[in-house]
Amino acid sequence: MSKKLWGGRFSEGTDEFVEEFTESVSFDKELAIYDIKGSIAHAKMLGEQEIISKEDAEKIIKGLEEIKKEIESGKFKWKKELEDVHMNIEKALIEKIGSIGGKLHTGRSRNDQVITAFRLYLKEEINNIIMLLKELKKALLNKAKETVDIVAPAYTHLQKAQPIRLAHYFLAYLEMYNRDEERFKDNLKRVDQMPLGSGALAGVDFPIDREKTAKELGFSSIMRNSLDATSSRDSIIEFLSNCAICMSNLSRQSEDFIIWNSTEFSYIELPDKLTTGSSIMPQKKNPDVLELIRGKTGRVYGNLIALLTTVKGLPLAYNRDLQEDKEPVFDSVKTLKGSIIGMTKIVEGLKPNKERMEREAGGFALATDLANYLVRKGVPFREAHHIVGKIVSYLVNQNRELESITLEELKTFSELFDKDSLKILNPYYVADARNSYGGTAKNRILEQIEYWEGKLKES
Repeated sequence: MSKKLWGGRFSEGTDEFVEEFTESVSFDKELAIYDIKGSIAHAKMLGEQEIISKEDAEKIIKGLEEIKKEIESGKFKWKKELEDVHMNIEKALIEKIGSIGGKLHTGRSRNDQVITAFRLYLKEEINNIIMLLKELKKALLNKAKETVDIVAPAYTHLQKAQPIRLAHYFLAYLEMYNRDEERFKDNLKRVDQMPLGSGALAGVDFPIDREKTAKELGFSSIMRNSLDATSSRDSIIEFLSNCAICMSNLSRQSEDFIIWNSTEFSYIELPDKLTTGSSIMPQKKNPDVLELIRGKTGRVYGNLIALLTTVKGLPLAYNRDLQEDKEPVFDSVKTLKGSIIGMTKIVEGLKPNKERMEREAGGFALATDLANYLVRKGVPFREAHHIVGKIVSYLVNQNRELESITLEELKTFSELFDKDSLKILNPYYVADARNSYGGTAKNRILEQIEYWEGKLKES
C-alpha cells in the first residue's frame, strides 16, 4: 500500500488491487509531452498573474523542461502507484525542486488538466492524419493521370455493369478521402477549444487569465462552461466517428484491390515488397496489407462504440469512467495512420493489367448503350431495355459475347438498328459517351484531374 499526493483525508494506504485496477499511466504516458506543455503554460500564467511568485514559476518551468528531456531520452521512471501520467510528472517535479513543485497545481484540477493534454494531443494527431490523407490523395491523382487511357469494367452488385476509364475509379476514391479530410478539419474546430481553467467542475477561485494560457498553448478559443469543459467528450467521439468512416473507405478500396489482385480477375499486380508469401504454398503472393486494413476497420468501429457506451449514461460532471476515453483514441490513431500509409504505398506501387481490363470492359457491359441507341431512334426506354434483354438472352444461349453480333442479327430484333450501332460495341466509345458532368468520358476526367491538381497545390 502506498500514500498518495491526494491522501490527506485517508487513514490507510491504497490496496494493491485498486492501484492495479485504476492505474492509467501504462497507456496515458503517451500524453506526457502534452501534459508538460500545458503545465508550463499554466505555471507561466500563475507567475504573470502573481498567483505564485515569478521566481517559483521559473523554477517550476525549468524543472518541467528537465523532466521533459528525461522522458524524451527514455530515462524517466514511470510508477504505477502514482496512477497516471499527470501525478507521475507532478511527483517528479516535487522531488526535483522541492515543495515549490506543489504550487503548480494551484488553480487547476486533474479534471481540466487531463482533458487539456488530451486535446493538445488530438490537435496534433488530427493534423498528422490530414497530412497523410493529402499524400494519399496525391497518390490517387498521380495514378489517375497514369490510367486515363485504360478502360476497365465497373461493377454494381459485383457484376459487370458499364465500362469506365480506370482513372475515373481512382478519382472516385480521391473524392471519398477528400471528404474524410474535410470531416477531420471540421472536427478540429471543436477540439481546438481550451478547457484549462475550468477546475474540477465549477471554475477557479484565483485570478487566472485563461485567454493568456490559451494563446500560449495555441488554442483558438476557450470552452465557455466549466461543467461542459471537464466532462464532455463529444468532440472526441466525433473524432472516432471520423476515423471509423475513413477506415470504412480504406476497407472498401482494400476489398476492390484484393479482388482485382486475385488470379481470377488479374486486373492489377501488387508490388512484391507490399505482399507476403505462404509458409506452405510456394506460389502464393498474399495481399496482407490490404487484408489487415480491412480487418483493422472492425477495431476502429469498436473503439467508437466503446466510447459512445462509456458516456451514454454519465451524469455531469467528471466521472472516472472517462479514463476509458484514451485507449480507444490511441488505438484508432495508430491504426488509421498505419492504414492510410499502407494504402498510399499500395496505390503508388500497383500496376494495372491494361489488356485484361480492356477485354473485360466489353461484352454485355455495353448492353445499356445498345438500348440507348434505340432510345435515340424514338423507342421508349423500357421497350428498348426489353429488346436488348432479348438480344442478351439470345447470345448467352449461344455462349457468345455482345461484340460478336452482326448487323443482320440485330435487325431481327429491331429494324431500327443500322450500321452505326456497331460502333457502340467498343468500350472506349461507350465510356466516352458518358460526357455529363462527373461522367467517365476522357474530357471530363481530364477536367477533374486539372481541378485536383489545382486544389492539391493550394493545400
